[in-house]
Amino acid sequence: QLRVEESGGGLAQPGGSLRLSCAASGFTLDYSVIGWFRQAPGKEREGVACISSSDGNIYHAESVKGRFTISRDNIRNTVYLQMNNLKPEDTATYYCATDEWGTFTDCSPQEFEYWGRGTQVTVSA
Repeated sequence: QLRVEESGGGLAQPGGSLRLSCAASGFTLDYSVIGWFRQAPGKEREGVACISSSDGNIYHAESVKGRFTISRDNIRNTVYLQMNNLKPEDTATYYCATDEWGTFTDCSPQEFEYWGRGTQVTVSA
């Protein structure tokens, strides 16, 4: 079974930065697609960023473009989400997810089968 685990969440001030990590176990990230998603209270889960393994495809949602960056470190078997210039509206539980396919279509939650438990990100002064 594919397993992923998030870490790195916490409290940040507006304009601050955090780096989330998604560590894989039981499989090699080199051949897997990874997505970062978030869900705020009362809202639907939304795609933040996705990175494929098979075709170099990378996606960032418009709301985070220019502020967040997804990247992979195949040696550490980890995918990162660097979040800069954080805003209060970025407050949510962040999840990473993977699937057996190597790529994604539109970075939607429905494309991913295996999920971590999530890490809380709170942006507040």
